[in-house]
Amino acid sequence: MNHRRSTVIAISALLAATFAPVVTSTSAFAAPLPAFAAAEPNQVTDLTVSQADGFATVAWTPVPGAADYQIERTAVDAANAPTGTPTVVGVWRPNRQINNETPTFADAGFNPGTRFQWRVRARIGTAEQPYSSPVFDTTKAPWGDPAVAGQNLRTQWETTQAAQYTSDANEYAYTAAVDQLSERVRVVEIGRTVQNRPINMLVIGYPTPPATPAAVAATSPLAVNCNVHGNEPGDREACLIMARQLAFSNDARTLGLLKNTTVLIVPTINGDGRAANTRGNTTGQDLNRDYSLIRQPETAAYVRMLRDYRPVAGYDGHEYGNNQAGDLPMLPPRHQNVAQQIFDESLDMIENHMYVEGAKDGWWACPYGCANGSGVGLSEETILRNTLGLKNTVNSLLELRSSGGATRPDEGNTANNRRRKTFSALWTFNQFMDYHHNQLSDIKKARGEAIEFQAGNNGRIVFRGSRVVPLHPAPHPGEAGPREDLPTPDMILDNAPCAYKLTEAQYNGARTDGPNDVGATVAERIAAHGWKVVKVADGYVVPLAQPERGLIPLLLDEQGEEEWVSGERVYPTLTGRHNGPLTISGFACLSGATVNGPVNLRPGATLVATNTTISGPVNAANAAGVFFGDSSVRGPLQVANTNGPVTVIGTNVSGPVNLVNNTNGAAPYFAGNSVSGPLNCAGNSTAPTNLEVRNVVNGPRAGQCSTL
Repeated sequence: MNHRRSTVIAISALLAATFAPVVTSTSAFAAPLPAFAAAEPNQVTDLTVSQADGFATVAWTPVPGAADYQIERTAVDAANAPTGTPTVVGVWRPNRQINNETPTFADAGFNPGTRFQWRVRARIGTAEQPYSSPVFDTTKAPWGDPAVAGQNLRTQWETTQAAQYTSDANEYAYTAAVDQLSERVRVVEIGRTVQNRPINMLVIGYPTPPATPAAVAATSPLAVNCNVHGNEPGDREACLIMARQLAFSNDARTLGLLKNTTVLIVPTINGDGRAANTRGNTTGQDLNRDYSLIRQPETAAYVRMLRDYRPVAGYDGHEYGNNQAGDLPMLPPRHQNVAQQIFDESLDMIENHMYVEGAKDGWWACPYGCANGSGVGLSEETILRNTLGLKNTVNSLLELRSSGGATRPDEGNTANNRRRKTFSALWTFNQFMDYHHNQLSDIKKARGEAIEFQAGNNGRIVFRGSRVVPLHPAPHPGEAGPREDLPTPDMILDNAPCAYKLTEAQYNGARTDGPNDVGATVAERIAAHGWKVVKVADGYVVPLAQPERGLIPLLLDEQGEEEWVSGERVYPTLTGRHNGPLTISGFACLSGATVNGPVNLRPGATLVATNTTISGPVNAANAAGVFFGDSSVRGPLQVANTNGPVTVIGTNVSGPVNLVNNTNGAAPYFAGNSVSGPLNCAGNSTAPTNLEVRNVVNGPRAGQCSTL
């Protein structure tokens, strides 16, 4: 995006000094090239090779009785004369994909733009059968025309042909150049590391990215977190290449995607760890065990970004040391407090999209833990995969298999290994964008239903324990799924409280669990997560009738495995039937209640109502807080001059709704409701938001609620 910064970058000098010139070549073939028919018994037939970014899909007709197949690649010149030694670069096994009747293998690791011969042979038992006839083709050059500004940008990883990873200085220069040369891109700093490195995010949209976080949130964005463990940089390199493609591609797919959403890419949340090539940050903290706790500035920055930009879907990039696993182990959010709708949609993305498309293109996507990995992929809420799920975001973990193993035997060469990892990640992130584009209505529906479910404070609380990920129906990719990790009885609270109350010391007291023994207060961390809090005479109350109900108890209950504080459980004050008017003083919690009469809140009072029916008007004037979740009001709802939080989610109102002159500062939530009458919002210090969950209003919408 063309705008000036305090640090001026001379693009011409940057291109000359930082980015080496690129020589490109193109394939002479527009379609997969076939081999000849079989000339010998058990010879592979119908071999085809098709090119994509950084890999070639090799496909063939199966040989009856074959146990596996070997894929051979040989470097050749323009006349197809060999210039290198024939090398077995891949082994296809039946557990690689879900549709064994059409075997494919994604051959990767080569330097893009080179020309090869491919052959495939079957093995019956251990007996090697004849090779297929050869297929010749030139692989795709790195994306981007070297003669076109912007497209000709290259990372340090690309210019050194994977001999070096991209340094932090090169990343900053590269992303600044992408920003400067493309109207579609804005680079924003979302925070700083312990050692004061910037944590940048690329905000990408068409024709330009939305101007504010709230405007981005309105586009139902998707987010990719590329490098949380500093010694796992393969995904980061893919993200930098993908950013260039999104910034400068003019194909219908890219433009169609960016016209309908915004892509958020955080290349390096752990810049200190990347610079030192360590898993943790400079304090030694594994940041992927801190996203709920946010003890570190890096994770706090990412969580604040989630609060403000509200991505509806996400991917989290890693590398995995088990060389027996698939190319691309994946896993949905499994914590049992994650709403069923989010778990189901995340699993659908993995099994019904990634597995299917992986089988077409030759990548081995499988569940994390699919081979000798039963101790991974568990329920810790501190892991981003689970934190995102608890924030009602459809998402998956991505683990790039860090070494080739038996199925990719040519990865003793470091550059080959690095290229395979990065281009497999690039494939995954592109598939993720396609899924988001094609299934956005389903993603939004799942998210909306999850928010309404959580705001209703429904169901038990599980402090630790995972949902079961059943094996995909045979033939399934991999031998096993992740461990069950079911909750033990001491990790279950069947009788969920209405809220948690914190003392002044718990809420605002100093903490020592951050860098240099200085931690953010609980108040600051709650604000980073975006939770609503009510100030009461003797402390602070955090109701569960809000979208992140599944996460709140894990951090505020003494039963939590890694809680911040042991808050006091506050249980409902009314659960049965009340006939006649109800006047609220102080703090009142209605759960599963029926009130036959009007409800009035006195000044300074707080009402939390979940799964409750009120037959009469509700009037809250000068209240401290108002929360409705999964409830019904048979009459008008008036909330005015409240100096605390206002949240109305998943509630039916048979009458007009007025939200007027509320001054808490944070936006009132009005989401997923049904209103039989007009909806009017005016004079609120911050305009109400529907969290991108549409309301049904049978009447005019006015003022600050005109678009809700």
